[in-house]
Amino acid sequence: MSHFLMVPDLGSDGLTEALRLAADSKRDLTEYAGAMRGQKVGLFFEKPSTRTRVSCEVATVELGAHPVVLKADEVGLGKREAVEDVGRVLDRYLDMLAFRVFDHQNLVKMAGSSAAPVVNLLSDRSHPCQALADLETIAEHMPLDEAKVAYIGDGNNVCHSLMLAGAMSGSEIRVAGPAGYEPGADIVAEASSIAAGSGGRIMVTRDVAEAVEGADVVYTDVWTSMGQESEAADRIEMLMPYQVTRELFESAADDAIFMHCLPAHRGEEVTNEVLEHGRSRIFDQAENRMHSFRGLLLYLNG
Repeated sequence: MSHFLMVPDLGSDGLTEALRLAADSKRDLTEYAGAMRGQKVGLFFEKPSTRTRVSCEVATVELGAHPVVLKADEVGLGKREAVEDVGRVLDRYLDMLAFRVFDHQNLVKMAGSSAAPVVNLLSDRSHPCQALADLETIAEHMPLDEAKVAYIGDGNNVCHSLMLAGAMSGSEIRVAGPAGYEPGADIVAEASSIAAGSGGRIMVTRDVAEAVEGADVVYTDVWTSMGQESEAADRIEMLMPYQVTRELFESAADDAIFMHCLPAHRGEEVTNEVLEHGRSRIFDQAENRMHSFRGLLLYLNG
């Protein structure tokens, strides 16, 4: 078993297998129910969540494992106790450690001090579990190696993981956002390198029309995440030209789907009519957080 801090940690074969297990168990859970009976999965939340908390806890229970949920004030990660010490202690109690944190480096420290697999439920650098659900949702619409995905707005942690996962799957990922809101240069370079070997393509542009034209998937995320509230006004001003409107969405392919990892700020990054469009898949995508985490658990558990 290995750690899962970034999507490439799975490797291409591991990503394919985790997605296969997710899809298989979604179709019929019978074969997999109880597969992790007797194991204990720690779910730590430094940042609160609805989808991650519920989807991960339910998936853990469905596989017969026992979820142990910890909140930030119960652990005091890096404040009341050194991150490495937390990792070494929890490693003695639990079979898997899944953490949702502000600082990605805390996950790196945790992984360095724990033999049990450490799973990134979200950090400032990456959201790999979301990317698994994203790929599962796209794969239900079309083959991943044929997909053209337009990600519009802030090049954040969700964007990073989507770029890496899409590149590994042979997809074309187009990212459009204003100057200063581009995805990290190191992530762009890594995703581009992966895409060169998989037949995928990575494009980063400021031209939203170029990104969306003919796309099979139009994807956006909130412009202001937890911890960025003081920047909200500036962010809205800079990102408003990248709002996903019905007009923009309909410039994509005729059968394009809309995706959003939620929660959505209706009327900011996307209009209500796009969120409620007949080809919006946001709630399928949210449901797939549960199935994809189940597939990940099964894969990491061997």
